[in-house]
Amino acid sequence: MTLTKSTFKVLNALRDEAVHTQRHIATATGLSLGTVNTAYRALVDAGLAENFSVTPAGFEALSPYKVDNAIIMAAGLSSRFAPLSYEKPKGVLTVRGEVLIERQIRQLREAGITDITVVVGYMKEAFFYLEDKFGVTIRVNAEYSVRNNNSTLMLVREKLGNTYVCSSDDYFTENVFEPYVFEAYYPGVFFAGETNEYLLDTARDGRITGVTIGGRDKYGMLGHVYFDRAFSETFVRILVDEYDRPETAGKLWEDIYRAHLDELRMVMRPYEPGVIFEFDSISDLKEFDHDFIENVDSAILDNICRVLDCSRGDVEGIVPIKEGLTNLSFRFVVRGESYVYRHPGVGTDEIINRASEAFSQAIAKKLGIDDTFIHEDPAEGWKISRFIDGCVPFDYHNEDHVRHAMELGRRLHDSGEKSEWSFDVYRDAVAIVELLGRKSYPSFPDREELGRNAGVLDAFVRADRVEPCLCHNDFYSPNFLVRGEEMYLIDWEYSAMSDYASDLGTFICCSDYSVDEARHVIELYFGRTPTDAEMRHCLAYVALAAYYWFVWALYKESTGDPVGEWLYLWYRTAKAYSALALDLYGATPGQVA
Repeated sequence: MTLTKSTFKVLNALRDEAVHTQRHIATATGLSLGTVNTAYRALVDAGLAENFSVTPAGFEALSPYKVDNAIIMAAGLSSRFAPLSYEKPKGVLTVRGEVLIERQIRQLREAGITDITVVVGYMKEAFFYLEDKFGVTIRVNAEYSVRNNNSTLMLVREKLGNTYVCSSDDYFTENVFEPYVFEAYYPGVFFAGETNEYLLDTARDGRITGVTIGGRDKYGMLGHVYFDRAFSETFVRILVDEYDRPETAGKLWEDIYRAHLDELRMVMRPYEPGVIFEFDSISDLKEFDHDFIENVDSAILDNICRVLDCSRGDVEGIVPIKEGLTNLSFRFVVRGESYVYRHPGVGTDEIINRASEAFSQAIAKKLGIDDTFIHEDPAEGWKISRFIDGCVPFDYHNEDHVRHAMELGRRLHDSGEKSEWSFDVYRDAVAIVELLGRKSYPSFPDREELGRNAGVLDAFVRADRVEPCLCHNDFYSPNFLVRGEEMYLIDWEYSAMSDYASDLGTFICCSDYSVDEARHVIELYFGRTPTDAEMRHCLAYVALAAYYWFVWALYKESTGDPVGEWLYLWYRTAKAYSALALDLYGATPGQVA
């Protein structure tokens, strides 16, 4: 006998020893008494049921529908959950007294599903204990930082069959998992009003026929999902075919699915509100668990409360800030005032001197160059600043912006302030190259040429015998806050004693300037026509700064934190300005080789 949806539901319900009547079956399945009567008689006639119990033949008929396993996706950063996601993955947060992922694992096990694979990536070590505690399998997704969750399913594609696919941070108020499932489904929850969720269109039999992003007053995707074997086989084939296409990297697996709805049969299973929860922000969690913010273990929240003399309940309006290549930052509000919290990025401890930064930050505040600064921890590197509302982007081609930036640079360089720390753009670049070597990061054809050219230029600029001064050394557009006539220079991580031209070099190498435009900026800095020696010195530092930031970008890539198009910009600038500056210094091919 081939099971229909109705006969499957009835036979599956009979596994429960508490079911003794057709009325019990109707209650358990949601089917009418007439449908239950017809299905039950058919099952008895086929030898699959007897005396409201499942026969051995009945269990054999159910076996194709038995759940094989579960995959829990736990690799992502959950950036919208700042700042807590900076300290630990969202899946290991405690909500209503239970760790999110632990609750989900327990619910799976209660449903008889013991083959559970947890795919980890960001802060992966936070999940390792689950292997011993629950007997799960841990798989590491090395691509989590450069691909969306399609990479997790690619990693475990051999496990996909009759499979639950879950997110580590989902919360189910009741156990949604079952040991037997008739067909592939995605939970549907009704979204009243406008929403940006993935919304569903379905046929009369429940099959999903359309998925649109955003809309109003419709059922949408939420929570776990179930793949049956037919769905898994087809989905894996499509995933493998499309995985290496550049446009696939950023897609959710759901985006791949919705592009192939005609090939991938999946139904919507509706759920009542209050069963499935996904927490996209701390405010979502606070609404669900009123004690969460007071109970959560968070050094970041403790730091804010200590510095601003407030309670955790005063910290509101948290919004991640995506700008910045080195760190993670978020905006927040305390008692009506807006602030920014800077959290040190991955791998920065090896290349950032936090004590030096804290010293320079205090000098910048004293000089009126950065009036946003409130506090920095020189040991750990976190910082709190005032948020300046109404700022406009710094424009490299706005003469007033550039002139004001050069004035701030001169004020710092001419201040006479001395730091015990120094920043040598070339020697620090060499140190980063050594770090890359220890990581066995792959080389490329002209890497050695770039390094040799930088070494020759470094010898030339040292021979110029320029007196070091306090510099910013990260002197580029995102670090200038512009509001009307005000301008502040922020983010002093690289600040230390250096050659003044280090700041000019960084400023120019992060722009799209032509050489003539670069020369004009240098003239603005001096407030006069520079000498030939001054000009070639500054242009050489454009090449040196570009080389430093290029190898810094390679280092960031090696830690799984790519910087995008900046890498290529700095490579091209290092090549072009090295050739220009070497020519101005009269270097011969023999010297460079």
